[in-house]
Amino acid sequence: MKIAFIGGGNMGEAILAAMLGKKLAIAKDITVSDILETKRQYLAQKYAVGVSENNIDTINGKDIILLAIKPQTLPNVMAEMKGHIKPDQLVVSIIAGARLNKLTGGLNHQAIVRSMPNTPAQIGEGVTMWTTTPEVTEAQKKTAGIILGAMGKEFYASDEGMLDMATAVSGSGPAYVFLYIEAMTDAAVKIGLPRETAKQMVMGTLLGSSHLAAQSDKEPAELRRMVTSPGGTTAEAIATFEKGGFSELVYQAVKAAYEKSQKLGQG
Repeated sequence: MKIAFIGGGNMGEAILAAMLGKKLAIAKDITVSDILETKRQYLAQKYAVGVSENNIDTINGKDIILLAIKPQTLPNVMAEMKGHIKPDQLVVSIIAGARLNKLTGGLNHQAIVRSMPNTPAQIGEGVTMWTTTPEVTEAQKKTAGIILGAMGKEFYASDEGMLDMATAVSGSGPAYVFLYIEAMTDAAVKIGLPRETAKQMVMGTLLGSSHLAAQSDKEPAELRRMVTSPGGTTAEAIATFEKGGFSELVYQAVKAAYEKSQKLGQG
């Protein structure tokens, strides 16, 4: 497939690297547009793809147009590209908060995929939820799923409203995990462990526990109970979490992110 990247930042590069790594496209069929000359030079040298500073030249002759720009630059890019996208070209957006009606109106184009990837996509461990306009064909849906799945797990949603939910859970979720790593590491240091040792122990515990939960047929609550002996050290820690309203706090945080995503989409 021939693909144009409008924006070559971290997420754009993550998709580019994944597509090339899984041989979904070849370098000569990819062109990346970016406003920064240093970024263009870097991408051309590292991936041997075509680069340009002109968005219209970039999309010419391509099957897929992937929008990987910052939300604040979207209005200008849409104004520039409006009327230049052919009806059979598929537009795939990874722009947070950019709803389908905004994209179709701004680009004057109907075949659009809206997706919400997350930052672990940069190492092929991402989670992406996506949806489409009715005009996207089944063949185009299949292609979009393959592209987004190259970064990790992909989930199709028939209801666009679910992307606000995905934003609150998987999109923002890595920050929640990093915050927990930070807090656990700081706690370990405060009770006497060296920081580097603490960091490695915390990350190893999270990775191992996540892999166990993913591979086990038991629910997380059951796995937690298996570790929690009555009257033991884990029970003491869990009781402290519960006293502080841990579960409710997590819910309130996710809910706040979900409501913020909804508001941003209305802007």
